[in-house]
Amino acid sequence: MTAPIKYDEIPMQEKFIIMEELWENMTHNAEDNGFTPKWHLYILANREDNIKNSISSFTDLESAKNRLQKLT
Repeated sequence: MTAPIKYDEIPMQEKFIIMEELWENMTHNAEDNGFTPKWHLYILANREDNIKNSISSFTDLESAKNRLQKLT
């Protein structure tokens, strides 16, 4: 059994490094490990197909910001 981690004693910068390392490790073979729900994979594949078939397109960040600001 491992000793409990004393999170309050870990400096914030180290916490972020640990979190990034954990996330990187967890994402390896995420599909195989059931980490990513199947419906997420379906939606992502659908969106990729829409881009390839020119059904959908990307917008640059400035255009997206301007469009969102007009909504308020």
